[in-house]
Amino acid sequence: MEQPNLSYITSMSGGDKAFEQKLINIIKLEFPEEKNVYFKNFEAENYKLTAENVHKLKHKISILGLEKSYDVAVDYENSLIDGKTEGRIEFESILQTMTDFLETL
Repeated sequence: MEQPNLSYITSMSGGDKAFEQKLINIIKLEFPEEKNVYFKNFEAENYKLTAENVHKLKHKISILGLEKSYDVAVDYENSLIDGKTEGRIEFESILQTMTDFLETL
């Protein structure tokens, strides 16, 4: 499985370490809450809202350089829109990988 990285953040910052840290801090603040809302909506079987949660989380997946995982999230989001849960295990694995990575920062 691909690993998160800060390449995109570094390329956006133009070497501005304060900007990089600010963006990392925002992700570290928002990601856990977005992830919790995702799980809450999934458990309630509200797949429309769950798809919206996945849509929001896709942006953080992209920012953390997870290109293949972004594609997985797109497919899972479309599955949820259709009322199906195909791709759930792979998507939730991505969330765990991101959680582990953010805890190291």
